[in-house]
Amino acid sequence: MPDIVIEFKEVTKTYKLYKNDKQRLLSVFSKKIPHKDKKAVDNVSFKIQRGESVALFGKNGAGKSTILKMITGVAYPTQGDIIVKGRVSALLELTSGFDPEFTGRENIYLKGQLSGMQDTEIRDLESTIVDFAEIGEYIDQPVRTYSSGMKARLGFAINVNINPEILIVDEALSVGDVAFKNKCLNKVNEIIEKDNVTLLFVTHATATAKQFCKRGIVMRNGKLILDTDIDTAIQRYEQIAK
Repeated sequence: MPDIVIEFKEVTKTYKLYKNDKQRLLSVFSKKIPHKDKKAVDNVSFKIQRGESVALFGKNGAGKSTILKMITGVAYPTQGDIIVKGRVSALLELTSGFDPEFTGRENIYLKGQLSGMQDTEIRDLESTIVDFAEIGEYIDQPVRTYSSGMKARLGFAINVNINPEILIVDEALSVGDVAFKNKCLNKVNEIIEKDNVTLLFVTHATATAKQFCKRGIVMRNGKLILDTDIDTAIQRYEQIAK
């Protein structure tokens, strides 16, 4: 039997849209506040096996980000079931989750602990993360003094080096200059080839997706419209993206 690490079973995620923040606040106390229901994800089902590399395509508003949020536990489905097996490392918003008053080194431990790692595990990876980030002496300065690029470098370095079992990448590979971007691409490739890591890659860059993935899922208006080989998925996505 195949080892399924991510499974969506008839998943729907509905958001309530209000006219303004006041009505949104009032809705906490009363269910009578008028609103519109928006299905960000509409009855979606798929399975991803351990070690698979899958690209997720779709125009803005197709439901891709909502799917990622549900996989990482940031959001929950309105209907249906989601199964996720393994340590998830998500390269989504690389600069989020840092404590600005902590140094870069202290934030390595903070993010590692939030990922369920023990301090001894983090300590073994500390120098690798510091070397990968390439931010020099700033590693021992408060993160509030960092540029956005430095924070992104550190965020990427942490997430790709904490030994993930499921790696989720959402346009994060555009971080830094060309040399650092290539370094990131090579690191992702090393992870998925060496460690049998499952990759879910969300991008508009079809050439990059083809570099990593053999399978593609195409979303449109919250619905899954195609789940097939990467070449066919790219062709369909490029048709609807025009």
